[in-house]
Amino acid sequence: MIGIFVAVFSFQVGTLAAPDSIPQLSLAEALQMSAQLDPNYVAALNLIGDAEWASRAANFAFFTPSLSVSSSAIQFSKPFFNIGTGRLSSTQVDARVEASYDLFAGLSKYNESKRARAALEQAEANELEARFRTALLTETEYYDVITLRELSLVSAERVSRAKQQLKIARARVLAGAAVQTDTLRLLLELNRARVELLRDKAALKIARVQLGRRVGLASQIDAVPVSADPAPPLPISEEDAAEEAVLNSPRALAARAAEKAAQAAVGVARGGYFPAVDVFAQWTAFDETFFPVATQRAFYGVRVSLPIWDRGQRELKNQRARTERNVARAVRSDTELEVRLDAIRAYEAYNTARAAAEIEREAVTVAHENLRVQSERYRTGATTILDLLTSQVEVSEVEAGLVTARQVERLALAGLEALLGRRLF
Repeated sequence: MIGIFVAVFSFQVGTLAAPDSIPQLSLAEALQMSAQLDPNYVAALNLIGDAEWASRAANFAFFTPSLSVSSSAIQFSKPFFNIGTGRLSSTQVDARVEASYDLFAGLSKYNESKRARAALEQAEANELEARFRTALLTETEYYDVITLRELSLVSAERVSRAKQQLKIARARVLAGAAVQTDTLRLLLELNRARVELLRDKAALKIARVQLGRRVGLASQIDAVPVSADPAPPLPISEEDAAEEAVLNSPRALAARAAEKAAQAAVGVARGGYFPAVDVFAQWTAFDETFFPVATQRAFYGVRVSLPIWDRGQRELKNQRARTERNVARAVRSDTELEVRLDAIRAYEAYNTARAAAEIEREAVTVAHENLRVQSERYRTGATTILDLLTSQVEVSEVEAGLVTARQVERLALAGLEALLGRRLF
């Protein structure tokens, strides 16, 4: 008998369908659609492309020179001596090709490349974090629809029970076995149940509209019912989950990459104390017509520069780089401790909700059995209407408690997965 009550309730809650006019989406479909629309995720995804090109540019600096080509044509109001043609002319056309290559620039190239790679790692970690943050928001709204639909069913069953008991009470009053106040108390319970059902339906409609907005649709979207089976235990220990969060959490990865980038920036700033050596070449042509060929000149050379004093700007850059490095180091340390705490919190929340759901399932069974007994006793006049009403309210409360516990289970699991950056089931 106990198993039957739980099975019936779980089946009804899990299979309540939306009206035919409201489309349903699976969780996988909702996650895919929302990821394409969330501005934060779209921005994080595109920032990876920026970081990739910054890394390529830093690597190009090791092997490729800088090269530029320019040409100009000038018309003067009076003729002047044109160095290309060697005679007076009111027009001058020149063309120029310049190339240079840094032979030595301290450690700036190496540190700049290192900083670019760290920035790319940070962008990739931020993209992963944004993806799971978007998924967490979507799952939260998806499960809100499921939870409110299940609560609507609980309220509908409460209305149905109140109607049945009201019929029984009226029959007993007509038979002289009960007083008129019995029907009045049950009518009050029926009205309260109807109000609660209206509130749940309104909240469910809003949740469906919000889910539609999340996936980019201007309409109500319903969630596909999920299994009402008991949640399985987590396939990872709490300590392993905490350690994995510290090592692989997108937040921790981004913080470590930011620290690496800040450290590389210190190296870039220190490069200002070293001399720079570069080779350069230039070819220039002059004439009064395009393409200039009358006079051509070419030169090349080696340039060595040693920074001596720039009014403290170099020292200021070094100080700011060290400050940013120290701040990034502190942020990384605090982030690792934070994600460890969050992983433990989510782990405990899931296990607590899972245990609470098991207790609520037993409570549902007990409450249904108690209501059955009280209903039979009321039929025979062995109990009062107050005991019957108390039993009816208890059934609705424990059913709602089971629905809430299952939602907490789902959200705790989604939060833990967002921290770890992977799915556990």
